Amino acid sequence: MAAKRLIIAGRVQGIGYRAWLIERAEAAGLSGWVRNRLDGTVEALIAGETAAVEELVRQCRRGPRMAMVTSIEEDFCDPPPEPGFRGLPTW
Repeated sequence: MAAKRLIIAGRVQGIGYRAWLIERAEAAGLSGWVRNRLDGTVEALIAGETAAVEELVRQCRRGPRMAMVTSIEEDFCDPPPEPGFRGLPTW
């Protein structure tokens, strides 16, 4: 199992990035969360099978149709305490 915390920068708010990420994570059977940040980035914690986590990180570099991702900071982290993937309020 792998867990990563991502900070995704670029045009990633107001275009459905969080909903897109929730849909992709649920389809891949991953756990974690995603939220907008006040600085205009999107933050996510993604946990599950290593290959599935890495594939979703790869997809995040492109994002949904209207996104323009300029960078992603990646850090390994502890997995979330509960299963499932959800959206959190802006922080």
